[in-house]
Amino acid sequence: MSIVGHGIDIVETARVKKLVETHGQHFLDRCFTPAEQVYCAKNKKRYYEHLCGRFAAKEAILKAMGTGWRKGIAWTDVEILNAPSGQPHLTLSGECEKLAAEMGIDRWMISISHIETHATASAIGIGG
Repeated sequence: MSIVGHGIDIVETARVKKLVETHGQHFLDRCFTPAEQVYCAKNKKRYYEHLCGRFAAKEAILKAMGTGWRKGIAWTDVEILNAPSGQPHLTLSGECEKLAAEMGIDRWMISISHIETHATASAIGIGG
């Protein structure tokens, strides 16, 4: 087992809140899967924190892969949900799943943390 890549990101909650207020459902559908939207909406008090955590995690995952938002990758190719224990886990699809497989990444470790003003996430891609 070896680390193939590591990424980290931080997001301001106010930035994502403004995007939601400006672009509404179009922004949400572009960046978050339906299941992610349902999860985030369950906690009204922490709604934007949860959105930001997923946003940061998606950025961290692509940094770990060294791709950024190119090569046909969509925001919704990365879905971050929570296990019953609360631990975040991800599912890749589309171009993102294909690129991770080409890189030999077969397991991910992700961590998300947030407060009212910011969210941060770390992602480690593991292979072999």
